[in-house]
Amino acid sequence: MAKKITAYSLLFSDFMFIQLVFLRLGNKAGLGLLPDAVTEKVYYAIQVFVILGFVVFALVGKRSAGICLRVVSLCSVIVLAYCTLMMIFVPSDSFYSLFLTAIGSVHLGFIGGLVYLKMAQAAHEGVKVAICLSFGCSLPILLQYLLQLKWTVTPALAVITVGASVFLALSLFRKNAEDEGSEPAQSSGKIPNKTLILTSLVAAALLLFPSFFNGYIHHLQISSGYTDFNVYTWPRLMMIPAYLLFGLIGTVKRGRFLPVTALCAAIVALLNSVLGWSGVGYLVNMCLFYVSIAASVAYYDLAFWKIAMRTKRPEFWASFGRILDSACVVIAGASRISARPAVAVVSVDIALLAVTIVLMALNGDFNFTSQDPAPRKEASGDPFAAIGSRYGLTQGETRVFRELVLTEDKQTAVAERLSVKVRTVQANVTSIYRKTGASTRSGLVQIYHDALSEEQ
Repeated sequence: MAKKITAYSLLFSDFMFIQLVFLRLGNKAGLGLLPDAVTEKVYYAIQVFVILGFVVFALVGKRSAGICLRVVSLCSVIVLAYCTLMMIFVPSDSFYSLFLTAIGSVHLGFIGGLVYLKMAQAAHEGVKVAICLSFGCSLPILLQYLLQLKWTVTPALAVITVGASVFLALSLFRKNAEDEGSEPAQSSGKIPNKTLILTSLVAAALLLFPSFFNGYIHHLQISSGYTDFNVYTWPRLMMIPAYLLFGLIGTVKRGRFLPVTALCAAIVALLNSVLGWSGVGYLVNMCLFYVSIAASVAYYDLAFWKIAMRTKRPEFWASFGRILDSACVVIAGASRISARPAVAVVSVDIALLAVTIVLMALNGDFNFTSQDPAPRKEASGDPFAAIGSRYGLTQGETRVFRELVLTEDKQTAVAERLSVKVRTVQANVTSIYRKTGASTRSGLVQIYHDALSEEQ
């Protein structure tokens, strides 16, 4: 299990490093070329393109599997790496920089969708993804601060970006041979729509607290030429201990205390609206801002990773928290609420806090005594039932899995024998490959033999 935690931590940290570097470069695209009012909108346009990338992956991932999805994803990693590298050296005051930002943002969302799906699959298999999240976020923040913000070591930044892209590709597309010995998966029962809705609303509410402040600081950045107000100063490092703390909390009682901890961070973030904007007040604001960001990110990532594989569209729900993140930034920027008088901002924050508490209560986030549903017991002596339980296969998918492993028949013959439509078998096969991580029929056979070995 320690090996799997390390592997997923590195996978997530690679993606987060590339994302941080890309967004830092993209935030300055068009600076000196476009008017300040338009440059400010570029920041929000990036968020829209990132959302588009996540949605595209959800659509492609649902309809593709195996080698097709791997090829498309590999091409997307290459494009993202190219855009990031070129943005390091291309002047921000050029239309080419804007073009690279737009294209790269879409591919950032696409690759993010695949990474988040991998993390959701890991959570479903019993991997302690809270630890993966804490280290996967902390290390990239430290590296970005040292290489891009403090020392501005451009050549080293380019080399590490290439290395991170290569390792990301290898991590995404390697065969899951280490899956043997995984802990039992959680129950494959479907998540109620009520839970999805409430979790989404709570995540959105927690995200809006730092988004208001983020929009205000970004506006000041543009107007002052990115000098007087800078969100990339040393308080950014406050996210490192925050992520480590929230990652630890996420491992206690399956993360049952994490929602309340995130709520407390949001309450503290209310001080952003009343503290001064200069001197010590500004620095305290920035520290609170980053702690609240870490809290909201930890909440939505772990919450949606936990339930994604129990939905009909895990490709979408695994990254839905990240989609909400970008959406809330756009909403906060469009509403311009952070530019209102402090009394108005505090009033909105207090109202939002009250709504958040009610939503959490309805979602059962304040219930610390009840236990999560126990993992479904695997049927003794039946390796296919064990495989179905471990990977969250439906009964129909388990039947198709059996046919794929025990026979060499084509899908048309399998459909005829099971008395279902060929289209149904094709959909089941696509879902089987996606859930198990296998890319070939021989890979499914290997999973079957591994299950046989565990039964003995």
